[in-house]
Amino acid sequence: MDRIEELENALDIPCAQSDHIRVDDVRRLTGPGLLWDYPGAVIDIFFEDDSGDRIVALWQTHARRVLDALGWQAQHLTSRRFQGGVNLAISAPMDQLYSSIFAAQTAWHFCAADLLGEAPGDFDSRIADVAAVMEKEKNPPLIALIAAADAHGVDILCDDDEISIGHGIGSKVWPVDALPQPDQVDWAALHDVPIAFITGTNGKTTTTRLCAAIVKAAGKVGGLTSTDFVRVGDDILDRGDYSGPGGARMLLRDPRLEVACLEVARGGILRRGLPTRRARVAVVTNVANDHLGQYGVNTVPELAQAKFAVHRTLAEDGVLVLNADDAFVVAEAANTAATIWWVSLDSENLQVKSARDNGDPCAYLRDDALVFFDGQSEQAMISVAEVPITMNGAAKYNVSNVLEAICAAKAMDLSDDAICKGLSTFRPDPKDNPGRCNEFAHNGARVFVDFAHNPHSIAAVCEALSSLPAKRRFIMLSHAGDRSDQDIQDLTLTALQFQPDIVVTAELAGYLRGRELGDVPNLIEKAAIGAGLSADQMQGADSPTQGVRMIMDQLQPGDLALLLVLSERDEVFELLA
Repeated sequence: MDRIEELENALDIPCAQSDHIRVDDVRRLTGPGLLWDYPGAVIDIFFEDDSGDRIVALWQTHARRVLDALGWQAQHLTSRRFQGGVNLAISAPMDQLYSSIFAAQTAWHFCAADLLGEAPGDFDSRIADVAAVMEKEKNPPLIALIAAADAHGVDILCDDDEISIGHGIGSKVWPVDALPQPDQVDWAALHDVPIAFITGTNGKTTTTRLCAAIVKAAGKVGGLTSTDFVRVGDDILDRGDYSGPGGARMLLRDPRLEVACLEVARGGILRRGLPTRRARVAVVTNVANDHLGQYGVNTVPELAQAKFAVHRTLAEDGVLVLNADDAFVVAEAANTAATIWWVSLDSENLQVKSARDNGDPCAYLRDDALVFFDGQSEQAMISVAEVPITMNGAAKYNVSNVLEAICAAKAMDLSDDAICKGLSTFRPDPKDNPGRCNEFAHNGARVFVDFAHNPHSIAAVCEALSSLPAKRRFIMLSHAGDRSDQDIQDLTLTALQFQPDIVVTAELAGYLRGRELGDVPNLIEKAAIGAGLSADQMQGADSPTQGVRMIMDQLQPGDLALLLVLSERDEVFELLA
């Protein structure tokens, strides 16, 4: 058994149980997140009665008692209420995050005993058990390096295996069990690089890729993390969902890296937190209904709170770029003290006008020009027609993404020439922006492939393509089985804004997630027919690849097809290529 496995399984702490209370696994927080700025542990409690106030009060008592008994008097505790539950958290030293899990479980043990009227275990013996784990886990050289890095004004990144100081070309990495003393570190050789964090419900991948394209146009070695891969320059380090802190550390430790563009998804923020507090800029593209119901994030305003955790990553002079056209973003902006640069498709938007009046930088669309206001004067950066992914302005959501990328690039001190070159050469194709409104030609018809998977993104794509002329319109739809019946109906009705003549429903056999084969296609067909389509307009496919083939076989010159592809993406691209 290795050291980490030994730490993970060091203790089994039971607690009183009840049918009306459910406790999720405790999570280690490695950095800033939804709740606060600290590393530590968080435990989610769900209940079916009015226990919330009592649980919070008990946590305040027992968690404080546990922290003090462990010698963690300087550590903090907090709670966050949500409908049907509460998040309970404690902070901990960076070298004691596994111990913090047991400390949180111990605190909950005494909370649950009080709550349910059962006898708790012996306090002193349980504290002794946690203290024994702390002794095994402690790493004084790590704590010394963290303090020294802070004193030298340079970032330090920690995980179970490695510790690194600085970023990219200014970084050095050591094994966690072979750390140097601070006076053995060549501090003059270590420094941070410009970092952008990009989050939002939709548009974050495209905005991240746009930023990386601008970095490349500036002649610098850029890197990005995303839900698809980690890339430095033109080299893909690994494929997969790397929108969490693990992907960020992988990228920021690459010795070639000069500028980092990090896509940040909701899951990574909530599960582990964010990896650094030294970003130059953070972007929130928008907030919409998607992936609700996890970790106590049940509503769109709560999702906005989670997305806004990126403001905790900012360096002292960092900038938060926000979409002024999104009501949830505007509402949540009132809760941050960060320096905000607003973007809008409307030059007379209230937030943008206020920013100009106050001498604050912002960016907006005026006529056909993408304008940046630096706090004193306006500058027309580039026309919409010169930016391919905007489809001459029809893809309004991409115009917003471009404005956000302009602000992010400005915040990272990239030149205007690089910004314009990056935006004008970035194309909506499978090479530059795979899966985001990629266009193909087949038998005289136009075919678009997009990975849109929620009503917000589907509506945006359908709006952009609805203005294109077509003799006939085809659309392929599929959804994962863990969507509710209502979600599937809503997604389908949103897609019908495309005004299709033919709808092909594709089975996702690998994403049934508790449903039976045929359930989701039947729900899509029922919703479409209920909205006025005839049964003759509905076609079914056993897979996305088969669905694409069916549509390709029917396409004629002048037709238009929108393929919403959620799986078998490489196979679909190969077919269309």
